[in-house]
This record gives sequence, structure tokens and C-alpha cells, in this order.
Amino acid sequence: MPEPAPTVDLEVPRCALAIGAHPDDVEFGCAGTLAKWAAAGADVQLLVLTDGSKGTWDPHADLGELVRRRRHEQEAAADVLGASRVHFAGFVDGDLGTGERERSLVCEVIRRVRPDVLVGHDPWKRYRLHPDHRRAGELVVEGLVAARDPHFFPGQGLAPHRPDRLLLFEPDAPDHFEDIEATMPAKQRALLCHRSQWRSTMGIDPDAPDADDELAAFAARLRDAARLAGERVGLAVAEEFKRIEPL
Repeated sequence: MPEPAPTVDLEVPRCALAIGAHPDDVEFGCAGTLAKWAAAGADVQLLVLTDGSKGTWDPHADLGELVRRRRHEQEAAADVLGASRVHFAGFVDGDLGTGERERSLVCEVIRRVRPDVLVGHDPWKRYRLHPDHRRAGELVVEGLVAARDPHFFPGQGLAPHRPDRLLLFEPDAPDHFEDIEATMPAKQRALLCHRSQWRSTMGIDPDAPDADDELAAFAARLRDAARLAGERVGLAVAEEFKRIEPL
């Protein structure tokens, strides 16, 4: 049986909730799409699962200060995208679990926000190294199942909620694409708000004599990745997802 043709550009949702393992994950995975939807009138909200406390190569770093800094960076990035709110779960970076406590929190946020579209990491991506990314994807899926069914976590006192569709970024098998030509600049600006991650994640040393060249190289890498995704469906640049529905 032939694979169905990939889809392009959802109708702008009323509300979208994007869930990332760390500050900056949502920006890498789907910032262009979120910015496009927000500009078109969608209520866009984020849930960041961990505190980002391992996001440095400095063995002497003040981790409490790093957590505070990364929270401020995430809020600034969300402002760039036009998001209305960031929810911070605060689980310890690198130790994200998939137990009842974590599933309950994701379920509760989904029930409170009541998104039409839920966006998160693909838990089935092969050869993924970072355990938080894999577990965050599992929590998106398991939190969604709990949120839609009334007998999960009834003590929350919240009505169940079933989103219309689920989009998974960094997909193992992409089959949906969002045109982000107009919002590539916003994606780049949002990522650069995460200045604590310039060296470790983005290959930018702000103190180097060639820092401007490194910034330009990072922007080029972002656009190259988006261009490769877009080529699959005839777009100049795109973000790619696995689309799952009905839920």
C-alpha cells in the first residue's frame, strides 16, 4: 500500500501547546510554525519540562543562577514568538522521568490550556542520545492519552480534553510540513535569546574575534536545515513533523 502524500500547512489553530524537554528545544523544533500561528491569531503556549541546570560546559558554574538565567531566556524567546505563556515544570535536567508525577503534570497542563494542536518531541526517533528528549516525547504522548480520558487523574478536578491533532518535531518519519519562510527570522531571534547556550549548542563564542562570522554560520545552518525540509514538498524553507490524528 503506498504511503499517503505528505500534508502542508494546517489551518491556524485556536490554541497550540508546544512541550519541550529543555529551554530552547521548542525553538529548535517548531519556532517558525509557532510564530506563524501566533501572528495569525492563535493562542500559543509552551511547557518546558526541565530546569536546564545541566546546560553548561563550565564545571564551576553556579547552577542556581543558570536555572534562573535559562528561565529568563525562555521567556524572552517566547515573547519573540508571540506566545502568551510559558509553563515551567521544573524537573531536574538530565533526570526527567516518565512516572505518575510527570504524567499528571503534563495531563494537567493539557487540560488547563485545552489546545487544538499539541506539539512535542518524537519519542520514536531512532538513535536519539539525549534521554530527556526521548522521555519528553513519551510524556507528550502519555499525557495526551491521560488528558483525553476522564478516569486518569480525576483528582485534578478538570474536564478531560482531546486535542484535534498531534505534531511531533525532530520526526523519525516526517509526513507534515509547515511553511516558515515568513518566520525564519523570528525562529533565529528566538533561538539567540538562549545566550547561555551559544557556545555549547550553537557553536557561537560571543567573546571570539570572529563572533559575527559564527553567528552568520549558525543562521546559515538553521536555514539549510529548513531548506532541506522544504525541498521534500516544494517549499523554500519548512519545519517538518510527524502528524498523528485522530486522537
